[in-house]
Amino acid sequence: MTEIDLTPAASAELLRSFHVPGTPLIVTNVWDAVTARIVAETPSVRALATASHAVSFAHGVPDGEGLSIEQALASASIICNAVEIPVSVDFEKGYAADAAGVQANVERLIAAGASGLNIEDSSGAGKAPLFDLAHAAARVGAARAAGNATGVPIVINARVDVLAGGGEWDDMVPRANSYLAAGADCVFVLGLRDEDTIAKALAEIDGPVSVIGGPGYVSLTRLAELGIARVSFGPGTLGLALSHLRAAAAQLTALGDYPEELGFSY
Repeated sequence: MTEIDLTPAASAELLRSFHVPGTPLIVTNVWDAVTARIVAETPSVRALATASHAVSFAHGVPDGEGLSIEQALASASIICNAVEIPVSVDFEKGYAADAAGVQANVERLIAAGASGLNIEDSSGAGKAPLFDLAHAAARVGAARAAGNATGVPIVINARVDVLAGGGEWDDMVPRANSYLAAGADCVFVLGLRDEDTIAKALAEIDGPVSVIGGPGYVSLTRLAELGIARVSFGPGTLGLALSHLRAAAAQLTALGDYPEELGFSY
């Protein structure tokens, strides 16, 4: 079976199979159809992930559910249907106040073509405050229930914002394990920036761990050696694209040489 022939359920299962500790899934975050297609055409790319920050900024609204649920679903549909490989959608907090609403919205996200999703445990626009643990776990469980109801076992990358929000390690680990027990396939722990804390997290968390990468973080090679299962870059890829665009604008308005990238064919 080729990836172009995948059913939605098979696409989700394929995405799940990519989360292998020590051979991490590297997802270069995208935010629209053209970035999705360009990245998906890269031979080494196996799956895509969106970044809510980048998608929101491309729509001219702030991150933190600045998009309406309708806008979020429409954006996800455009990206998922632009490519033939699995796409994991950054679904922020599920665009709902309660677990029932999360389930309903995730069912709609699956219908839009998503094979996976990120869901956050912080209740505000930033990384704090956090949802009560029982409620946060119920929201993860609701996403899993949506997969069960639709017959598409959507891959849940449950974000743990404790450390990034200034919380304590002894709160982070129980939350991570609770989300895994509720049906998450992987936990996305923000705030793991050095080898010692990554190794400690891997030893104490009962399932695959996902981290963010970028300048100043542990190298990709070392993350693989430690046993990380997934690495993403959040809004960093948008920054990468915009920094090149700004540099080109400065070069052109200074009557400089034409950047070679102006000849890029897409």
